Amino acid sequence: MTAVAEALAALGLPATLETPLAGFVALFHKWNQRINLSAARSEHELHDHIVDCLHLVPPLRATASAWPPPRPVHVLDVGSGGGLPAVVAAICIPDLRVTALEPIHKKHAFLRTAARELALPGLEPLAERIEAHGRHAYAAAMSRATLDLRDWLLLGLRHVAPGGVVFGFEAIPRDDLPPGTLRYPYLHIGRPRAIVALSRASSPST
Repeated sequence: MTAVAEALAALGLPATLETPLAGFVALFHKWNQRINLSAARSEHELHDHIVDCLHLVPPLRATASAWPPPRPVHVLDVGSGGGLPAVVAAICIPDLRVTALEPIHKKHAFLRTAARELALPGLEPLAERIEAHGRHAYAAAMSRATLDLRDWLLLGLRHVAPGGVVFGFEAIPRDDLPPGTLRYPYLHIGRPRAIVALSRASSPST
């Protein structure tokens, strides 16, 4: 059993997701040889990144499931790079609309190709920086290894609607995260990590 298959089973995700994730791996490697999407040079290294991103899927799916209509539920990924976690989220939760911000045009071109070749109609890559992105009121926002974690959580709150959730990846335990930050801990390659989540306060009832 592959590392991805083991992670899918451990997280209660469908085993059938291994096939489209393998398609992502193949496309990623093809492009990574030309434009340096990531420092992950081997299939094993890329699988490690995908397994890490898979830990985001259950809390993200729970947020989307609880989100009120209309559908689809809109999610923002900042600094999408080679699609980690934007493409993983779009594969694993196909009824999401994932807006993937990636200002580097070669990486943006990869994301557009991934959306087309992996048949991910819910993935919307934009060649924009977060500072120039005018759309707000997302149900969730996420970012992985792009900004300082505390800075990202506070910035992300500006782009989610009341009741929305900002997700990040914590590699080293931090004691300076905003009050109310929740942790979903896990082990990755034998080291403790966590998905962190910070909710924007809901609007007061009227």
